[in-house]
Amino acid sequence: MTESITVTGIILSAQPIGEYDRRLVLLTKERGKLAAFAKGARRPTAALLGSSQPFAFGRFTMYEGRSSYTLQTAEVENYFAELRNDLATVYYGVYFCEFAEAVTREGLPAKEELKVLYRSLGALSKPSIGLELVRAVFELKMLSIGGVSPQVFECIRCRKKEELLWFTAKGGGCICKDCARKPREAATPAGGGGAAAGEEDVQPVSASTLYTMQYILSTPIESLYTFTVTEEVLRQLKKVLKQFLTVHIDRRFQSLELLEALT
Repeated sequence: MTESITVTGIILSAQPIGEYDRRLVLLTKERGKLAAFAKGARRPTAALLGSSQPFAFGRFTMYEGRSSYTLQTAEVENYFAELRNDLATVYYGVYFCEFAEAVTREGLPAKEELKVLYRSLGALSKPSIGLELVRAVFELKMLSIGGVSPQVFECIRCRKKEELLWFTAKGGGCICKDCARKPREAATPAGGGGAAAGEEDVQPVSASTLYTMQYILSTPIESLYTFTVTEEVLRQLKKVLKQFLTVHIDRRFQSLELLEALT
């Protein structure tokens, strides 16, 4: 007889299957991303009706079949019900879950990824620092855990740590003032220095924007949703991340398109 397992996680998505079932994708601390079927969960009187919805966080008991898991019981600790009070926070929450599903793997423990997702969904529920900044923090921290975050602590060419005035998504991080002046770099955007030939995505970054990225990457997630930035820093941060994600993730997120159309 197949033994049951119990995992701690968040339901990332729930799709209807057949007449009454659901197919769930969860992010779990113990086994990373996994898919599980919740049989009969769409029946009005089903015990799993409410606990097999996106955003549900708790402990899930299931047994493993040949190709998938089957959910048996769920002890939900947090439904993140506040997210559903506003259409924008719903879309942000769905995007965070889509993003987590895209950058995590099956079978690999995801303790840190789960922590970032949980804290970020909570921050959406109480957006004291603004939804767009919550999104930037979430994206950077998830990229960092996955090992594909931008290099913002030193120049990607000479490893100099001072005067990092430029950012290139294709190059993967910052370029210092000296490297920007070398002969292979031609075009000169406003503000001096120069952009590398063939690196059309090079853009200037202010010291404040650079510090913000360094702070997000080096600070524990528990302490991150406590600060604010100026509109200009947020504008640069959003642009940098959008370019970086286009190059290094290159995935279309339906929820993000809906969110951008809404805002």
